Amino acid sequence: MVDDPDPTRRSYDAIADQYAVNVGAELAGKPVDRALYRLFAELVGPTGVVADVGCGPGHVTEYLASLGLTVVGVDKSPRMIAVAKRRYPKRRFVVGTFDALHAADAEWSGAVAPYSIIHLNADGCRAAFRELARAIRPGGWLLVAFHIEDAENPPGSVAHLTEWWGTEVALDFHFLDPAVVCAEVEAAGFVLMSRTDRAPWPGVEHQSRRSYLLAQRVSR
Repeated sequence: MVDDPDPTRRSYDAIADQYAVNVGAELAGKPVDRALYRLFAELVGPTGVVADVGCGPGHVTEYLASLGLTVVGVDKSPRMIAVAKRRYPKRRFVVGTFDALHAADAEWSGAVAPYSIIHLNADGCRAAFRELARAIRPGGWLLVAFHIEDAENPPGSVAHLTEWWGTEVALDFHFLDPAVVCAEVEAAGFVLMSRTDRAPWPGVEHQSRRSYLLAQRVSR
């Protein structure tokens, strides 16, 4: 693998094309996810810009755009951004991280973070929510999704992956306790409005229990 100090970026650069093939169409088989994105779109409304943070190959960005939103896809992997631009040339995609979202204060009307906090440790999660709170305007919305547990990994554990689809990677997957994440979201400046936990959808995705938190940015 190319020498890159960030193993997550390095890993997703390496698997970007295969990820798009294997994951980039799975939203079609996830009715709960689509319903929550529609709810997010209704709450945000047609004005302003929303961000898809950790956009990968761009499928969620494209779905949000199909609901009438103006969306920017953000990902730390330059190769993922290149793949997303190729797949959806009409959409806007930029390289960015939870450390630096490259958005002005209160620039976004909302943001989604679909399974992008799962590679962050506890300190990283708290910092990410603070950065999202900075970028989202008061009254704006945040929808964050993450894994709770699977057959081998309970909440609070970390699975380290060294190979994915035949490619060398170095990825930590954090399985998160929803109660802990709820507290961190609220501490960052949001009010939790809804929590949805669900079982894995058969035949569509990795078989893990998942949680979706919908929160509103409080007024300053």
